Amino acid sequence: METVLILGATSDIGIAIAKKFAAEKYNIQLAARKPAQLEAVQSDLKIRYNVECTLHAFDALQYHTHSLFFDSLIPKPDVTISIFGIMDEEDEAFESWNLTQRMIDTNYTGAVSVLNIAAKFYIKRKSGTIIGISSVAGDRGRASKMIYGSSKAAFNAYLSALRNKCYDDNVHVMTVKPGFVYTRMTENMTLPKLLTSTPDEVAGAVFNSFEKKRNVIYIKWFWRYIMLIIKNIPEFQFKKMKL
Repeated sequence: METVLILGATSDIGIAIAKKFAAEKYNIQLAARKPAQLEAVQSDLKIRYNVECTLHAFDALQYHTHSLFFDSLIPKPDVTISIFGIMDEEDEAFESWNLTQRMIDTNYTGAVSVLNIAAKFYIKRKSGTIIGISSVAGDRGRASKMIYGSSKAAFNAYLSALRNKCYDDNVHVMTVKPGFVYTRMTENMTLPKLLTSTPDEVAGAVFNSFEKKRNVIYIKWFWRYIMLIIKNIPEFQFKKMKL
């Protein structure tokens, strides 16, 4: 039975993905800053799906601990899924370097730190899968998501390069770009129903695309075309728009 490591497992999407993989008979490693918050999820997965489920302390911003964290995992995961991220209010982040740095370091630097470690292990082993949950916000820089979107754009570029780097060593890297998702992160936002997914929809799309070894997926298919239109607006016009 293969094992899946979920980094950022206290998130709504993380829990939904854990349940989906457990239902498909994967053992689960749940990693988060406060793993004790996942004890009920751990018990539910073990009882409901008859799989192994372990809890692990992981902090995306404590880069110096990432090697020790990965080395401590027994067994080593066959699939590593990076879900953690943060989206502060953009105007506040623009005024506060601390908020800006926290978004960049969480959404990009922390992810690169731990996924480099996983990738090196998989390259040596000649097998493995890395899945990064990114965002459509990274497809083009917009004033309304300047810091968050640019951190996700960097993450998208990293995953693309990692996919290129790992291909010859039989390591698959998949980029996931949800649009709006009903989660605790977005609970104070008014979201358009047609464009918004549930965590369970994200989990189902991630698992199905993982099995098909897809490279880049948009959770709702029309986001690909929405972002294609936005990316192709000429810069002289785009800079005048409020997006």
